Amino acid sequence: MELSRRTVLGGAAASGALGAAASPAASKPGASRHREFVVTGAHVVSMDPRVGDLPDGDIHVRNGRIVKVGHRLRVRAPQMDGRGMIAMPGLVDTHWHLWTTLFRAMSSSSPETAYFALNIANGVRALPEDLYHGARLALVEALNTGITTVHDWSHNLRSPAHADANLRAHREIGLRGRFSYGTPQGHPATSLVDLDDIARVKREWFDGGKVPLLHLGLAGRPPGLVGEAVFRPEYDAARGLGIPVSYHANSTRAHGQIGMIRQLAEQDMLTPDTQLIHALYTTEAERAAVRESGASVSISPWSELLIGYGVTPVGEMEASGMLMSLSVDTLSLVGSGDLWSVLRLATGLYRGLAEQELAVGTRRILQMATIDAATSLGLGDVVGSLTPGKRADLVLVRKHDVGTAPVTDVSNTLALATGAENVDTVIVDGRLRKRRGVLVDIDEDRVVRGAERALAALLAR
Repeated sequence: MELSRRTVLGGAAASGALGAAASPAASKPGASRHREFVVTGAHVVSMDPRVGDLPDGDIHVRNGRIVKVGHRLRVRAPQMDGRGMIAMPGLVDTHWHLWTTLFRAMSSSSPETAYFALNIANGVRALPEDLYHGARLALVEALNTGITTVHDWSHNLRSPAHADANLRAHREIGLRGRFSYGTPQGHPATSLVDLDDIARVKREWFDGGKVPLLHLGLAGRPPGLVGEAVFRPEYDAARGLGIPVSYHANSTRAHGQIGMIRQLAEQDMLTPDTQLIHALYTTEAERAAVRESGASVSISPWSELLIGYGVTPVGEMEASGMLMSLSVDTLSLVGSGDLWSVLRLATGLYRGLAEQELAVGTRRILQMATIDAATSLGLGDVVGSLTPGKRADLVLVRKHDVGTAPVTDVSNTLALATGAENVDTVIVDGRLRKRRGVLVDIDEDRVVRGAERALAALLAR
């Protein structure tokens, strides 16, 4: 059947034509076939200098892959009207403790609710289903925001059942990303992470293809936080399994004085698939070591301010040449998973600390949330830009909303004016997950009620 250029996909029709996802809260993302379609007439911000920006562009997608980006593509396929929209790669969040979304905005009201105290008090009581509900709520919020790839830094895996429950949320909601296996809250600094269970998770979940858009990592503990009898075997085990390692390092002044990153470099533990989180307090030599090793840094400016680590020196860090990305971190502390606000804050901190309005352009900040973030997770050849041959992870942002109009500079609009409420469409791996501002085949009320009941039960234990 020949479809005219004006064929428009939306709502339930779009769900059926493009495929979606089903479960108790969402359909199984892997259950439906990839389909072919074309996004037409959008202002394309590709984040690929070879493709460039196209003010009236089309994006052809087939079998979950971007086939072509151009003007007025002649394709016999269903068409999705992108007029009045900015099309860009899906956002990539490089560090998020998804399970703590169950404790949204609970931190920092008293000594008992200080972030780390709250995590330990609630973490030691958390059942597997609590991790499931926290992660599921976070993943749904991520989708709604326009995040298509997320790094789940899971640091309360108290048992194999906890790990399985956390991963079940990923399987149901179906974002791309990394699942980093970490120690549970309250775990002794002298004890290893459960290396046997990491191997089991890799074998059963990842080698078995249960979560095809995820890859496995280790949420590690660096030198200075634990001794060599712990950090070395954990690191070596990760290398033996062929998985990347991520560390919170040099987050505070005290950690900077310990020189966690210096010690990682001395131990030959900085590699292109090593990720460092926060890293606010680093020496010039440490930044050079990160840059030369190809390791990356994920900053979380909102959480770094709210927990009292300090003001993130975005410009100083970026000027050092390190690969930089942005992240939400934890909603118990920051409240919202809207990564757009992190772009806005990062831009402001960069310029404010430089005392110079033109210190950085918003296109550079967008890179940190798209192609650079994807590269930092080892996915730069897969997503992060609207490049033919890459997987089709993209979002459409409305240009004519009260909060975005009028649009004169698309990069500025995206980095400074956009929020989750302006995200019209989200596509992950070629599958429609949000259209016309509504999540496709996800029962939001059920997700929210499940999280609320889980938290009430946990607090009553």
